Amino acid sequence: MSRKATITQKEIVNAAFKITRKEGFEQITSRKLAAAAGCSTQPIFRIYENMDALKKDVYDKAAEYYLEYYDECSKTHDVPFVDLGLAYIGFAQKYPHLFRLLFISEQGSESKSMYDLVNGNSENVVKEINRAQAKGASNAQQLFMQMWIFIHGAGCMAVTGDYDLDEATSVSMLESAYMAFSR
Repeated sequence: MSRKATITQKEIVNAAFKITRKEGFEQITSRKLAAAAGCSTQPIFRIYENMDALKKDVYDKAAEYYLEYYDECSKTHDVPFVDLGLAYIGFAQKYPHLFRLLFISEQGSESKSMYDLVNGNSENVVKEINRAQAKGASNAQQLFMQMWIFIHGAGCMAVTGDYDLDEATSVSMLESAYMAFSR
């Protein structure tokens, strides 16, 4: 007698992540997830007590995905926070459902703060703050906060379709904001 195939937690998370990336986490139902994972609903409920537990794992996978995305983005601009902003806005444009989950939903407050997520394991924000200090910013922490409000606003606008600027225009705006805030 052959043994019945079992589905793993990782396979369920991967299927849920794919649905989230394409449609948003709120579109996941147990039946839709089971179909995407190639199983019945029984293994899902055996592994996950509820959708909130699944959402945490999908959030963690999305957070890893964002950090990989950021690491792969080019970092060629001389003005601090420009590359950070371009990556964040680009992620919002390319993956709006993941952006919502990570940076707009309340899920992040339970896992990682927005700052922790953007800072990442490589301390991306800290590096940018240090670059700003090296360029003469008198209060680089405050400058980061001002830039971050600008960057996050642009990211949110990208998700809603209200930000459709090309990269060159985005660079120009980020550089202008940096200059204005650093005065």
